[in-house]
Amino acid sequence: MTQPVVLFLCVHNAGRSQIAAAFARRLGADRITVISAGSDPADSLNPAVTTAMAEAGLDITAEVPRIVTDEMARAADVVVTMGCGDACPVYPGTRHLEWDLADPSGRPLDEVRAIRDEIAGLVGSLVEELAGPPG
Repeated sequence: MTQPVVLFLCVHNAGRSQIAAAFARRLGADRITVISAGSDPADSLNPAVTTAMAEAGLDITAEVPRIVTDEMARAADVVVTMGCGDACPVYPGTRHLEWDLADPSGRPLDEVRAIRDEIAGLVGSLVEELAGPPG
């Protein structure tokens, strides 16, 4: 059986999708494949996001925003979009989930932490659905 592939997609790939990917990698370990991208990537990660993730024990400072490609999307079993609206492409035949999440851009750290925690819960449920409980 092959591992499920999840693509986390937001506009700038500097916040929400990076948070989701980091948690999915931690929770899914070697049970899922994780891709993170954006429809209009920023130049760098949101510093408040990297701080909030460090507080959660995840160092994402080496990650860089990147643009989504057709190959990424077509490889995915599930595409999770976060605040894209019409800016993120839809791929027929692929399962799509839309997570209605606040954009951490320009928000104070305490609000970014709340967004991080909300994403962690959503990712935990998704990973368990796709790959079962850890162990």
